[in-house]
Amino acid sequence: MQTIKRIGVLSGGGDCPGINAVIRAVVLDAAANGVEVVGLLDGFDGLIRDRVRMLSAGDVAGILAVGGSILGCSNKASPSRVPVGKDAAGKTVYEDGRGRCLDTIHRHGIEALVVIGGDGTMSCAQSLVEVEPDLRCVGIPKTIDNDIPGTEMTFGFLTAVETATEAIDRVQTTAASHSRVIVVEVMGRNAGWLALFSGIASGSHVILLPEIPFDPEQVGREVERTCRRGGHAVVCIAEGARPRGGAPVATIDPRLPDPVRLGGIGAVVARQVEERTGIESRHVVLGHVQRGGAPIAADRIIATQFGQHAMELVRSGRWRRMVARQNFQITDVPMEVAASGQRLVPVDHALIRAARGVGVGFGDT
Repeated sequence: MQTIKRIGVLSGGGDCPGINAVIRAVVLDAAANGVEVVGLLDGFDGLIRDRVRMLSAGDVAGILAVGGSILGCSNKASPSRVPVGKDAAGKTVYEDGRGRCLDTIHRHGIEALVVIGGDGTMSCAQSLVEVEPDLRCVGIPKTIDNDIPGTEMTFGFLTAVETATEAIDRVQTTAASHSRVIVVEVMGRNAGWLALFSGIASGSHVILLPEIPFDPEQVGREVERTCRRGGHAVVCIAEGARPRGGAPVATIDPRLPDPVRLGGIGAVVARQVEERTGIESRHVVLGHVQRGGAPIAADRIIATQFGQHAMELVRSGRWRRMVARQNFQITDVPMEVAASGQRLVPVDHALIRAARGVGVGFGDT
């Protein structure tokens, strides 16, 4: 087995609490074993445009508790779809940039890649393997949505839950003081893990998930019932939630690899609730505040475990594997599992059953 002497590391997709903790673990483990680390800036953009920096143990000192990423992130850079200008009609022209990525890898003597990201990042890594089958890479799952197949937990998720829960706790006191309904919109495009966890933790009275299309009339009835009992109601709704027979609220941004940008369902539901019940309703969108800030202790621990296990995969030559947590143990799965889709909330999940058991409504029955 060939001994790896230089690796590259990048963080693709959006930012997430704990990325720096992962980078720190990778760099410290590498330094202890005589491996050099090349940091690739702004995700795959660093590979596409040859933007790198060397990382030493000194560079990662003190970053365990720091939010964001010292390498930067990008949810726009895609190796196979690089914007190169506009055509005569003003439309963006794209080209396949995977060859440029591989040139950067070879130019800097990078013998293996550690990619930190979600299903999109894993798919991008897989696309590089398609043009260079011998490419050595391992993955580390990152997303506040907790929706990556193959792992029961991603780092960053628990911090996002804590942030959203604290915000909804504050909303609860305002709603109670004014006898209002407040709808809180949290992130979650297709998977409602964040809304489910933070909704339960905050005592939200109604939780609306992408996996359970809701009936606006039923939501109104659930809110009325709650307000009769307690004088106010809080609805926690994922940005990708949608009514039965309808579509999520979204705008189109053609500049993005995924042009559909969700957001606005909270305002729609608040308006519908007020129209149906006559109870004054407001909405709050937590937005990117859920991505920011220092990772909580649990995420620092998971991130450290993930980064160190990734380096074990590198040393053992177990390529195209993604670190995972299953049954509370750190393990790994094939990267194509992570790139195969999204891990959605099962409609019969134990947490949903528990929430229904204590009177939480999901707008469906």
